[in-house]
Amino acid sequence: MDHGNPDPDRNVPAVRASDAERHETARILQEAFSEGRLTVAEFDERTSQAYQARFQTELAQLTVDISPARRSPARRITESKPDLSAESHDDRTPTHRVTGSPGTRASIAVMGGCERSGVWTIGSDHTAVAVMGGVEIDLREASLQSGEITIWAFAVWGGIAILVPDDLHLVMDGFGLMGGFAEGSGPWKQDPRPVRQAPPGAPTVRVTGLALMGGVEVRRVPRPGH
Repeated sequence: MDHGNPDPDRNVPAVRASDAERHETARILQEAFSEGRLTVAEFDERTSQAYQARFQTELAQLTVDISPARRSPARRITESKPDLSAESHDDRTPTHRVTGSPGTRASIAVMGGCERSGVWTIGSDHTAVAVMGGVEIDLREASLQSGEITIWAFAVWGGIAILVPDDLHLVMDGFGLMGGFAEGSGPWKQDPRPVRQAPPGAPTVRVTGLALMGGVEVRRVPRPGH
């Protein structure tokens, strides 16, 4: 005969997670990542698990060790009932931009052209190569595989143009050899609105590489619709 204490939750059915709860978990993970509580690998793995979770208990396990003061996403949503259409802290914070889903890893143009624009997902490491051709990478409406994206840009007798919306951080450290590797400045003709600083906790786009008798231009531009 079992004299142990009964489990009070054994007859409680598991509750299915909602999309709102998955998004809230991803937001908590993004905040923890920006605070240095998670490594890049941990953030990528947990974000991916969050969007694949079926039950609230699975989501709770992803944030339980981040901080004792943090509550589960389901409880926070139930208690506070936030306006999910509003973005926290800053109206430009890309709350749902980091998806954890696999993204495009290369853009290559050899004596031709390659364009990435509109709604698409860029991989954590993306290689752009232009050899006597042109590559255009537009991140204004793109989703990100992780909170830090690295674009390896190599232009040889060609050109690479990269548009980074102002709700993302930009870091550049490329090199030009008889060519140019630079961040564009001045008003952008397609959208002359002022470019603002990225909000705290925003994902980072790092652009590095080489321009050999070619050009790599990266330009921060206003986010569409804001």
